[in-house]
Amino acid sequence: MVDIDIYGLGIGLVLMLIPLFFLYKLRTGLVHSTLSATIRMIIQLWLIGLYLQFLFLSDVWWVNLIWGLIMTFVATGTAIQRTRLKLQYMGIPLLVSFLSTALIISIYFIGLVLGSSEMKIFEQTFTSTEFLSYLFSARYFIPIFGLLLGNMLGVNVLALSTYFEGIRREQQMYRYLLGNGATRWEATQPFMRKAAIKAFNPCIANMAVMGLVAMPGTMIGQILGGSDPSQAIKYQMMIVVITFVASMLSLMLTIFLAQKQCFDNMGLLKNVIAEKVDNK
Repeated sequence: MVDIDIYGLGIGLVLMLIPLFFLYKLRTGLVHSTLSATIRMIIQLWLIGLYLQFLFLSDVWWVNLIWGLIMTFVATGTAIQRTRLKLQYMGIPLLVSFLSTALIISIYFIGLVLGSSEMKIFEQTFTSTEFLSYLFSARYFIPIFGLLLGNMLGVNVLALSTYFEGIRREQQMYRYLLGNGATRWEATQPFMRKAAIKAFNPCIANMAVMGLVAMPGTMIGQILGGSDPSQAIKYQMMIVVITFVASMLSLMLTIFLAQKQCFDNMGLLKNVIAEKVDNK
């Protein structure tokens, strides 16, 4: 596998000038946030690279679990910032849904999908310490947990923005449904439907053409790293499945947990959306 040196990395990053130019010319107000996000990405990935070296050397399961918790807090804060939803209403629902979903799907994938082949968990007996060390090993847990969080974050930001903006914009229809005997859950169904369609349509479209039109980054990375193409394809299949499932599960759980936080006793939406801040 060819390593990318510091000079090659710098040349690659120069490409970011192209979207920055168009964002500036179109007066989107996103130049500052794009630069900030790019710098954060570089610093965070550099630090995580150094930290992963430490994690791989020590590989203590509870340390890896703590790191996953830190990642969850960062993902929650980012979701709050990008959706402009108020922390006091959406902080706990997002944190709980992100953490519980990522843990459940990670444990399922590592313990059952990978474990059935690598550890032969259905054929051998392991102590609780051995099994915990495997489930939360740095080699598997950190990449899978981070992958799930990243996909859940993108879907939740788009869906929650659509969901709450839709209820606020179409309050008359929402109140009409409540006034005609619908429960709060039933009255929010049309808005959940729109949010799910908007958030998952791109995911479904990408899934439908995967391998023919689009070559997934994970599969390409594995092949470039020397893995057998058939093995890379199987991993890619599983990654698509677990990210799709985790995104849907986390969204539904977030909305469910936010019901009491974001609506008053009359079923009306509280002022959960913060005023828009000028990014210029």
